[in-house]
Amino acid sequence: MRLLILGTGHMASAHARNFIDIEGVAFAGAVDVDKGRAEAFRDKYSFERAFTSLEDALAWGEFDAVANVTPDSAHHSTTMQCLAAGKHVFCEKPLATNYHDAMEMAETAENANLVGMVNLTYRNVAQLQTARRLVTSGQIGKIRHVEASYLQSWLVSKVWGDWRTESQWLWRLSKQHGSNGTLGDVGVHILDFVVYATDTEIDEVFCRLKAFDKADGNRIGEYQLDANDSFTMTVSFTNGALGVVHSSRWATGHVNELRLRVYGDKGSFEIQHRHDGSKLFVCLGDDIETAIWKEIDVEPVPTNYQRFVEAVGQGRTLEPSFRHAAKLQKAIDLATVTEVDRKEHRLEGSA
Repeated sequence: MRLLILGTGHMASAHARNFIDIEGVAFAGAVDVDKGRAEAFRDKYSFERAFTSLEDALAWGEFDAVANVTPDSAHHSTTMQCLAAGKHVFCEKPLATNYHDAMEMAETAENANLVGMVNLTYRNVAQLQTARRLVTSGQIGKIRHVEASYLQSWLVSKVWGDWRTESQWLWRLSKQHGSNGTLGDVGVHILDFVVYATDTEIDEVFCRLKAFDKADGNRIGEYQLDANDSFTMTVSFTNGALGVVHSSRWATGHVNELRLRVYGDKGSFEIQHRHDGSKLFVCLGDDIETAIWKEIDVEPVPTNYQRFVEAVGQGRTLEPSFRHAAKLQKAIDLATVTEVDRKEHRLEGSA
C-alpha cells in the first residue's frame, strides 16, 4: 500500500512511526501548506515526495491511501477530495465537526467501495478488547449501569506544555478557532470506549457543559477562551443500561486517563487506561458474592494502523469505520443541543 500523509503536525509523526513498521507500506508523499515543514517531514521519514497542497498531490496520484491528519475543521473537505479521487482514507478523530458532514463522508466512502476508517486510538488498548469479549461471551450478563470518565490536567499543570503561551493548546479553548472544547476533542474517545466495550449503542443523552474563567476577560491575545473545559453527560443505551460519562481538563493529578466501570447482573469489570499503562479488573462468578476484584492479564492487539492496512488489502472497511464515527458525532451534536434547551434527546430519528 502506497501512503500519503496529509498534514505534518504532531499526530502525523505518530502515524509515520506506526505505519513505517508495517510490512507492505511504502511512504509515497507528504503534504503541508508550509513547504519547509513538508520537506522536513519527507526527509525525516523518507517519503518520495513533498507537496504544499492536496490538489498537487492528487494530480500526481501515485498512492493508494491517505492518512488525513489535518485540523478537525478540514477533515470533511479534504477527505471528500480524496474519496473523489478513489483513495482509501484513514482519518484522525473527530471524523467531522458535525453529524451531517460525517455521514456524508461515510456514505460517499461506502458508495465508492473505498475503505474509510477513523483513528479512535483507544481501540489499541488491549484491556478494552478483552473487556468487550467478556461482554459478548455473556460473562458480564445483562449490563445495567455504566460509569466512564476521561480526565486530563493540562489546564492545571504544564506536563504537556504551557497552554497560556502555546497556540497548539490555546486554539482548543476557543470556539472561534474551531474548538468544541473538551466535548469535541475527547468526547468521541470516551463515548467510543463505552459503546465498544459494552457492545451497544447510545439511545438518549443529556449533557451539561462548562467553560471556567481562565484569564482576564477570558481572552489571551486573539483567543477568546470560551470553549467548554468540562462536561457531564447522562446516557441511556439501546441494551437498556443507564450510564454517566464525564470529562475535564481540570482533573488535577490526571495527565491523561480513561476509566470505565461496567456492572452487569452476572459480573463487572473496570478498565483503567493511563499515560503510563493500562489495567483490567474483573469481579466474576463466585467473586460477586464477596466483592473480590482480580486483575487479569491481556494479550497485545493489532493497532488501528495495522487494521487499516489490512482493510485496504482486503478491500473492505473494518472498524472503527466512518459510519461508526458518524454515529458518535450525532451523540456529540445532540449533547450540545441539550445544554441549550435543558432536555434529553433521543438519537434515533434525529437530524
